[in-house]
Amino acid sequence: MRAFGSGGWLGSVVLLLVGAALLLRPWERATSAPTGPAAATALVTRVVDGDTVEARIGGAIEAVRYIGVDTPETVKPGTPVQCFGPRASAFNHRLVEGRRVRFVFGRERRDVYGRLLAYAYLGPRFVNAELLRRGLARTLAIAPNTRFASAFARLESATARAGRGLWGACPP
Repeated sequence: MRAFGSGGWLGSVVLLLVGAALLLRPWERATSAPTGPAAATALVTRVVDGDTVEARIGGAIEAVRYIGVDTPETVKPGTPVQCFGPRASAFNHRLVEGRRVRFVFGRERRDVYGRLLAYAYLGPRFVNAELLRRGLARTLAIAPNTRFASAFARLESATARAGRGLWGACPP
């Protein structure tokens, strides 16, 4: 006796596909966001250096690393303070410390150190781009967080040609 009439094998295949879909629930993975919202406005509680801050996000203090830029080191253990690092850090302090900043998180939400990865906006000012425009940072494109990589590269190139910031002060 066939369970699905004369087309029993076809019915079995359909039943198998429906069962697999119910078990795997691909629509839940596609619509849920287990990593939280794509953006948050947060109070910057401390500037760590030129490209990293601490901010109160969702009731917790989180380290946030700016995407696409790399400022010279000032606080990395075992690494000497690098040329223009103190200026980049001081600029970041003046710009965002104690202020509410909008963070737009990258496709890859955290780096290997557990820091949130984000583009930072202070009102209409795009902090990541401002660091490049002033010659306080170099570009650092790491996939998949490359949304502005080509624009950042153009900014860096123009800043380097003009000899602004680290481009005019630091040896290559």
